[in-house]
Amino acid sequence: MWKDFKAFAFKGNVLDLAVAVVIGAAFGKIVSSLVENIIMPIVGLLIGGVKFTSLGFPSKDPIILYGNFIQSVFDFIVISFSIFLFIRLLSKFKRKEDVVEITEEAPPVDAKEVLLEEIRDLLKKQNNA
Repeated sequence: MWKDFKAFAFKGNVLDLAVAVVIGAAFGKIVSSLVENIIMPIVGLLIGGVKFTSLGFPSKDPIILYGNFIQSVFDFIVISFSIFLFIRLLSKFKRKEDVVEITEEAPPVDAKEVLLEEIRDLLKKQNNA
């Protein structure tokens, strides 16, 4: 059982996933701070000095703070969009690396193959004319 666990835990995909979770958590904190400390105060000023986290619906005992919900939804939208852009950027770099690897791995063309391709092209021209 220990061998199976080691084989599973040290596969490349599992390690990549663990690194992605740690980086995603740190990235989420950065974007949350950006939203809470910079973006939302600016939006509040544009709307007329409203602080979203203090918005609430007063009732007898509990106060329903719908402003916190608005803040959480806005945080989610900004975080998910920024992660989407980050992943999109990484995938573009990955595609460029794949193209470079494909072009480098092309086997050398044999002179006989080139000659056969030329003959084939000449025969096609004769048949079309």
